[in-house]
Amino acid sequence: MTKSLKSLWDRFLFLDRGILPTTRLIFCLFILSIGLVIGLLLELSWPMIIGLNVIVIAGSLLDLMFSPRKKHLSVKRIAQDEMERGVSSSIVIEVTNHSEYGLNYRLVDDIPSSFTNSFPIKGRIHKETTSSITYLTEPLERGDFQITKLYFRYKSFLGLWEKQLTFQMSSKVRVIPDLSETRQYLENAQKFLLYEGVKIRKQQTGAGEFSKIRSYVVGDDPRTINWRQTAKLHEVMTNEYEPEHGKYITILLDCGRMMGAELEKGNRLERAIESAITVATAALENGDYVSILAFSTDVKVFVPAGKGMAHLQTILHAIYNLKVDAAESNYGAVFSYLETIQKKRSLLLLFSDVHTFVREESALIYLRKLRQRHYFLMIGVEDETLHKRINDNPSNVQSAMLKSMAQQQMMMKNSRKRKWEKQGLLMIEAKEDKLAVTAVSYYIDIMNRNLL
Repeated sequence: MTKSLKSLWDRFLFLDRGILPTTRLIFCLFILSIGLVIGLLLELSWPMIIGLNVIVIAGSLLDLMFSPRKKHLSVKRIAQDEMERGVSSSIVIEVTNHSEYGLNYRLVDDIPSSFTNSFPIKGRIHKETTSSITYLTEPLERGDFQITKLYFRYKSFLGLWEKQLTFQMSSKVRVIPDLSETRQYLENAQKFLLYEGVKIRKQQTGAGEFSKIRSYVVGDDPRTINWRQTAKLHEVMTNEYEPEHGKYITILLDCGRMMGAELEKGNRLERAIESAITVATAALENGDYVSILAFSTDVKVFVPAGKGMAHLQTILHAIYNLKVDAAESNYGAVFSYLETIQKKRSLLLLFSDVHTFVREESALIYLRKLRQRHYFLMIGVEDETLHKRINDNPSNVQSAMLKSMAQQQMMMKNSRKRKWEKQGLLMIEAKEDKLAVTAVSYYIDIMNRNLL
């Protein structure tokens, strides 16, 4: 295809500027053609036929004069700098019509293919007015994106022709992980920490830092009663303790091949990132230090330990664009690196695939050394397919073999998990929609029991 033909084709596909006939004009020409054929049968003269064609075409071209020109239209896009993956966001298009003529329009915004859309958007803009056009889109992938163009078509007064314009407008959009669970934790931490109907374990009596003195209520431990304040106020008062602050939490994110397994909503890495941000929020709000280390074959991202909610933005901007690598994760190299940079005792919270991790015998050597100084906890997503195969009622030989193989895989994984747990390395699996809840619950439980 030559350059000129490609340019013409782009205009026809709503990709450039130009003027196109509408279905109304084509229908009028079709009716005219039928009338001329009948006129030929009735021996209508050729000058008459040519005159009728000239009148219709000239009239249609005259219709173009009653439509706004390009210089009379201005467009502005208002989009958020940050959007959350899987969460609907609105984009506003402001179109100003400076001409004396109204118009009926169709528009298509040049958003990335990973964004949902409902184009083309249709509507009408009156003369000498500014119209705001709002549409919803849902980004399905994290990362940095740029919206550069907007394609706009509008019809003439009689609707016989349609003009198309391409506006150059650059808008940068950053798609970050879904923070819905993080907001839920900040709104109601205790309700968020409920997991399978069981509340988190209370801290040990008198353990942790002294928080405040309050009135005694039914259910409080009598050993925490403050007798001095009770005698002074003539009311039973009790001491309230909270877990010690200033602990170190190191969150490890596996970006290896197995983390690309698709789930109902995203993949394992997406769930791990969202859960890691929720755990980081809980830890930072409690006054702990949080660091992040993402890895596959080597270290991809490392965020040094920081304190305060402002550190959450540092973490978010560092990990929002993490992608799954096609290679297997090198646990040994990462644990060796971690041993050199994390000297203070901390909670090592690893998000990875348990089934893959327990097969890495080399990682056990490094973790034994780390376990002497740190507390290790690994959390992964349950394999729903494996559980489904195990719970199936086989109806034929093939389904029976699949079930037996699934049971064998589960027994092997549980056996290896017990081997690791004997070394003091705790491993947990949770459903994908409970991953963040489980991670935060175990973090709070470890803090409450002063295991660090």
